[in-house]
Amino acid sequence: MAVVFKTALLDEIMKDVFDWSDQDMPVRDALWDYFMESNGHNTDESEASMKKIDAKSDDEVRAYVEENLKK
Repeated sequence: MAVVFKTALLDEIMKDVFDWSDQDMPVRDALWDYFMESNGHNTDESEASMKKIDAKSDDEVRAYVEENLKK
């Protein structure tokens, strides 16, 4: 049986991780919302995007969030 490791960053609260954020939601939820908005609320595309994020390291996720979600 394969062991699945989640990145810890995805479960952290946005405002606790990013000083520019005031969101009380986990990074994972913020990314999901971002993907849903950016692809016309296509759940299948959002799920595929989240699978790619799940495969990234914390540093890669942090860089992605900084580049795409920072206002």
